[in-house]
Amino acid sequence: MERSERIFVVVIDSLGIGEMPDSEAFGDVGVNTLGHIAQAVETFRIPHLQKLGLANLTPLKQVAAVRKPLGYQGVLREKSSGKDTMTGHWEMMGIETETPFKTFTEHGFPRELIRELEARTGHKVIGNKSASGTAIIEELGEEEIATGHMIVYTSADSVLQICGNEETFGLQELYRCCQIARELTLREEWKVGRVIARPYIGKKKGEFTRTSNRHDYALKPPGKTVLNALQENGYDVISVGKIVDIFDGEGITQAHRSQSSVHGMEQTIALAQEAFKGLCFVNLVDFDAKWGHRRDPQGYRDELEAFDEKLGVLLKRLKEDDLLIITADHGNDPTYTGTDHTREKVPFLAYRKNMKGNGRLEEQETFAVVGATVAENFGVAMPEGAIGSSLLKYLL
Repeated sequence: MERSERIFVVVIDSLGIGEMPDSEAFGDVGVNTLGHIAQAVETFRIPHLQKLGLANLTPLKQVAAVRKPLGYQGVLREKSSGKDTMTGHWEMMGIETETPFKTFTEHGFPRELIRELEARTGHKVIGNKSASGTAIIEELGEEEIATGHMIVYTSADSVLQICGNEETFGLQELYRCCQIARELTLREEWKVGRVIARPYIGKKKGEFTRTSNRHDYALKPPGKTVLNALQENGYDVISVGKIVDIFDGEGITQAHRSQSSVHGMEQTIALAQEAFKGLCFVNLVDFDAKWGHRRDPQGYRDELEAFDEKLGVLLKRLKEDDLLIITADHGNDPTYTGTDHTREKVPFLAYRKNMKGNGRLEEQETFAVVGATVAENFGVAMPEGAIGSSLLKYLL
């Protein structure tokens, strides 16, 4: 069978399907993002994901496994040490992260960093603790508006986040401050995976709402990825959502920012109707940001059902030889304690209309099979030092 001219890799951000063998070392015992959502809700309807065999990978109380699923299904383990967005996505494209990124969850950021950030930006820092983004805006938004101070916070992830009211602090000023924070946190002792601008609107408590003008300032990958290899060989590498930020633009030829996960799927559906040759790499962040971290299984269920509806449209738009891969970057069990990501295995669903076979693949020891499969499909050599073995021979 001919190889695909186009591959769509869609990352349902945080859709884990069960604990890893080493999950206990990460404080995650018995976690299962998808399985526990199915247990926590009264109804759960995801017919297109069901047909692709998602329920064949982990028992789902509300969704039955199917006898003859479309395409191939598998389970991927994470080889890297970590459970964050960058670690997961980088591994998909061939990079193993052996040392986890620094976190500052327990005590906030060091005073030395805060003093330098204040001096460089001209804003006094308030907050400086681990918090929910919506909660800290409710707590400190009015003070920021009144004083011009700057809300800085972190989470269980390796992130430094800065909130700014678009009407009073200003979006460009927020971005400027985040660029300074990114420069400072390149130092080894303060190195975080991402600095994130978190703009919001509203004038008082109860009215504050975060906007879609979020911007991530990530570290550059430590080596070349499959995305670089594709770009260097003349292929299109189209990103949807925060992919361009996660890879700091490396290997991306065209970027589309999304206002929501539904919008991200609408952009992907539109791209499926355009002519390109290469990879469309999609991240759908709302599952994680809106529902996983906020421990809301009903909201997560609703987002999955909305995704499934758009997935049905995308499946119709795909060409006969388009390859679709659906996976995730980590877990975020909305029924678990705390608000952190959870160390989990993730699904691997692969489908194209002219696929002759179907069925369950062996469990894989790394997410990097995704990038390796993409690279082999396009006849591109894996970058030096990249990990991962291709599954393409099973998918042809």
